[in-house]
Amino acid sequence: MSHRGRIGVVLARTGRLTLLGDPLDHVVHRFRALFPLLDFVTADSKSSVEGARAATRDLIEREGVRLVVCLGGTSVLPAITETCERLRTPCVSTALPWQVYRYGLDRDFDWTFHFCWGLDDIAATFADLWRRAGDSVGLLWNDGPQGRALRDPSFGFLPVTSHAVVDAGAYRESESDFASQVDALLRSDVDIVSSAATTGDLVRFLERARREGLRPNLVTCSRWLAYPFGMDDPALDRVATVVAWAPGHRCVSGVDGISSAELADDYAHRTGRPWLPLLGLAHALLEVAVHAVSEGEDRAAVADVLAKSTVDTIAGRLDWTSGPVPCVATLPLAAGQWQDGVLRVVDNDKVPAAVCDGDLVVGVRS
Repeated sequence: MSHRGRIGVVLARTGRLTLLGDPLDHVVHRFRALFPLLDFVTADSKSSVEGARAATRDLIEREGVRLVVCLGGTSVLPAITETCERLRTPCVSTALPWQVYRYGLDRDFDWTFHFCWGLDDIAATFADLWRRAGDSVGLLWNDGPQGRALRDPSFGFLPVTSHAVVDAGAYRESESDFASQVDALLRSDVDIVSSAATTGDLVRFLERARREGLRPNLVTCSRWLAYPFGMDDPALDRVATVVAWAPGHRCVSGVDGISSAELADDYAHRTGRPWLPLLGLAHALLEVAVHAVSEGEDRAAVADVLAKSTVDTIAGRLDWTSGPVPCVATLPLAAGQWQDGVLRVVDNDKVPAAVCDGDLVVGVRS
């Protein structure tokens, strides 16, 4: 196979982020059947920064791919994109809010092209829900890249919301007992709690909150709850989140016209598992990759194609010519809520491509 038609895919096949890799793995198999003249080469990130860098180097230096794609992982995704920048190879990435993706950088990217929603989009989506549930919001944010980006006074949550907010204090992921955070929110008598926690941390927080008598009317959580991870835990029922793609979205694939509902059904049929919101993003990722590789003769040309691209995908239109910053395209969000183990789209005013299939359940959590 000529390197001209070779696309590298870094995805988690082992480790804690394996669920992030599942929808991308499914889509890779689908695109191999759709495009037999293209070569889709996969490499396992092993859910770690070191593994992601090694996988990316291997794809570029040994396999000779002309483009790398990747999906999600707060630390893993930047490791992949930074490696692509250093090795001057185009990369398309998704499933990390674009401000977190760029946080702390003092330069623009030249080779890596990202698409996702922003922290401001999450804040605006949640603010619409908060207005139905109370006046004060307790913020449960970690001490890592996500938490620092969310607290940023220029592009975090605070510039978007008009609610009274209380920062419960930074916590260390997987290590906190949340005693001080629950105490701070109890003293402030908040109506709502909003977070970007992992599902494990959110469960531990909610269990502590329940024991101490903190029962918010509504809990909103982005990040892992939007994917999902660990939704078999009943403690997470009625937690609201953001939805970038669902089977009810009216967008269709730009490569073969498959609908969102058909893609979700195909995934369920072939894997025996329910659809994931990341499935649509993974499909869009490879739609963009095929477009760029088909148009660009070499790596530099592929990067130039991406910089000038507007691509209609199953997740919506991706436009790198008018993004909020160079090399970034954005996606709109709808609001969703986990109800009895099913993610329901409950608010789609800002997303014409989404279909609402549930009502927001608000009330004191038992």
